Amino acid sequence: MNTNTLSRQIPQALIETGRMQIQEFLNNVSGLEFVMLCSSDGFELALASKKKLENSGKIAAVSSSILAMVSAFISEINLVGCKTISLNAENGHVVLTGVEHAHYPMLIIAVGSPDILMGQMLYAIKKTSASLAQIQI
Repeated sequence: MNTNTLSRQIPQALIETGRMQIQEFLNNVSGLEFVMLCSSDGFELALASKKKLENSGKIAAVSSSILAMVSAFISEINLVGCKTISLNAENGHVVLTGVEHAHYPMLIIAVGSPDILMGQMLYAIKKTSASLAQIQI
């Protein structure tokens, strides 16, 4: 067994940095209701929210599965690199994006109100994702 293999457990320092960055994301984008940072295997790491959530664990698990299914679909139609998914509903918008950290892949889920400026939301989530992906632990 290779003892140099990295643990799949995400370091607490990375989680804390992620917590601060998603809180900043929530505070800087008008109309955002909550932002969650999750492990790529569907576990909640950090949550920033303006409303009470009772099922954040389920949201993390389902979001991870959705991103994996869409990535498989994208591959089947010969597209490369599914990074962001946007869902629009009558009562709001959701964006899921991968955090392509070299050792600890994660995802960010952001939920906004129906009147959120989607361009601002997409720009901010991509900026947050890129920042988290660059963190050296």
